[in-house]
Amino acid sequence: MRAPLSWLREYVELPADVTGRALAAELIAAGLEVETVESAGADIAGPLVVGEVLEIEELTGFKKPIRHCQVNVGDANGTGEPQSIVCGASNFAVGDRVVVVLPGGVLPGGFEIGARKTYGRMSAGMICSVTELGIGDDHGGILVLPPDAPVGADAIEMLGLRDDVLDIAVTPDRGYALSIRGIAREAAIAYGVPFRDPADVALPEGDEGPSYPASIGDPAVCDRFVLREVSGFDPDARTPMWMQVRLHRAGMRPVSLAVDITNYLMLELGQPLHAFDRNKLTGPIVVRRAEPGERLETLDHVKRTLD
Repeated sequence: MRAPLSWLREYVELPADVTGRALAAELIAAGLEVETVESAGADIAGPLVVGEVLEIEELTGFKKPIRHCQVNVGDANGTGEPQSIVCGASNFAVGDRVVVVLPGGVLPGGFEIGARKTYGRMSAGMICSVTELGIGDDHGGILVLPPDAPVGADAIEMLGLRDDVLDIAVTPDRGYALSIRGIAREAAIAYGVPFRDPADVALPEGDEGPSYPASIGDPAVCDRFVLREVSGFDPDARTPMWMQVRLHRAGMRPVSLAVDITNYLMLELGQPLHAFDRNKLTGPIVVRRAEPGERLETLDHVKRTLD
């Protein structure tokens, strides 16, 4: 179980000076097996800010698409003037908010950014992807921020690029530690501070009506299965960036809004969840063991043979 310290702090009032390593020592004393503490983003240095793309010039004559961009970074560059940056990605447009590392900044891995002439243009900085920021594995292009992201804001703080992440080997007798909730409770006990239970919330009332047909085929391995229908949201909407960052820190790949929310709650509460698209379901849902030789295609598009 990978537990970001910032996530734990949401539910346990740890002293401000408690580090990931200090917390790990207390959890080890309580009987948990903390294998490592990763200081994610510790090698990042600013200036790393939110920028607004003002102009894009498409450069020709090269083997791949190259763009010369003018980016508003507020007063982060000390002049208030647009920053000229050459970029090889094409998934962003004029008006988009992006993350810009200015000359003098350092990205994960000790990658120092400077100003230099490239592709016949002066480039002073870099427009970043999630991979370059160390908060994802998406190689599809530049990270485009929500349109209300404030220009010139510190992207390190806004995106939570620095965090301590505890990697805990959970033993069979400590199953509750397979959740942020369980680890936060142990941390609260270790430090003698208040704990706020994320499960202590009131569920909204649902409409009365017929439920989708479902049954349990083998009560010996599953004695309870609950379905709840959620409607009125856009399944194509982008998962909030803070949630994507936390999922990545916890070792999961962001997929889509519905999948990400169920994975986030699973990690937070320790309760396995799955999202179904009701429009794509055929026949009733049956919880059962696999048949010998049965095949299942998982979310990573790998077809797996079951037994």
